[in-house]
Amino acid sequence: MKIMPNRMDRGFEMYQQEFEDKALQVLRSGWYVLGNEVKSFENEFAQYEGAKHCVGLASGLDALWIAFRVLGIGKGDEVIVQGNTYIASVMGITINGATPIFVEPDEYNNIDASKIEEKITDRTKAILVVHLYGQASNMKPVVELAKKYDLRLVEDCAQSHGACFDGKMTGTFGDIGCFSFYPSKNLGAFGDAGAIVTNDDKIAQDVRIFRNYGSEKRYHNKVVGANSRLDELQAGLLRVRLGHLEELTKEKTSLCERYLKEIKNPLIHLPKIREGATTVWHQFVIHCERRDELIQYLNEREIGTIIHYPIPPHLSEAYQYLGMKEGSLPITEQYAKEVLSIPLYNGMTEEEQDFVIKCLNEFGKGEGL
Repeated sequence: MKIMPNRMDRGFEMYQQEFEDKALQVLRSGWYVLGNEVKSFENEFAQYEGAKHCVGLASGLDALWIAFRVLGIGKGDEVIVQGNTYIASVMGITINGATPIFVEPDEYNNIDASKIEEKITDRTKAILVVHLYGQASNMKPVVELAKKYDLRLVEDCAQSHGACFDGKMTGTFGDIGCFSFYPSKNLGAFGDAGAIVTNDDKIAQDVRIFRNYGSEKRYHNKVVGANSRLDELQAGLLRVRLGHLEELTKEKTSLCERYLKEIKNPLIHLPKIREGATTVWHQFVIHCERRDELIQYLNEREIGTIIHYPIPPHLSEAYQYLGMKEGSLPITEQYAKEVLSIPLYNGMTEEEQDFVIKCLNEFGKGEGL
């Protein structure tokens, strides 16, 4: 039995007729950029989030760098961010000329809020919280720090569509929530797509202007902007998936509850969920000190896995200029050697999950464990 780490085709097949009908509706409409589908999706996603505004953009990375751009954060400014995130989070900061200041993760794979304050300097202008793997971060102390030091608060919610902390949706704690709708996300499009949510009228208007060449009115350009518009086709397809997001999340939660209950191997450390936080299980990420052996073992049994992420941003070639060396962030670096995402997707069969669990439980068996 060959099992892939992710299967986006299964999620399509679950609602195939709805997706195809919507695609044809958009194609036949004759309107393909910034039309009714985008407006409708923005309204529906803002309502889902409990936010005042949603502005559709071309990608999650665009959401991040445009967020910092409209907040006026740039050269000479510092932004605090966790070390073990995907590199796009950091690029959102550095594209604007600002400097990322890294903080180690906690046992839940999110930013360790207790280590943020010691990193704040006179140059700190913002905190970027990443709700990694689908679990909401510990937001109460972060919000308090942002208020105490008059810092902007941006949330990277690329993996946390629908996750909550203390009953409040991720993306609504700070100034801006940034979302990716890349196809592998829980709320995935069929290509690149993204959005920001905010309760600030001015921020929303600034983003709308910036995404469209800096123009509020055609050929009247107020600022040097970008071309970062969520297109009509993706917006329409996202509306279909948004209508089913709760049931899709419930299915993933059920799969992960089974993993948590039935994977029993002292070599494998299962994910923990913080009290007060919820997770939408974008990934099911285990930790294993013998990760590379485990990958080979699973490959031999045709079980696919993904490492999210093997190279921490501070050690990537792209950020050599920051001057950080191996050992700079020991917890982050240890996580990069241990984390492994096992197969998880909507439409995963009981037989497929049986086999994954069986193989994981047999790893290292007979070694005197």
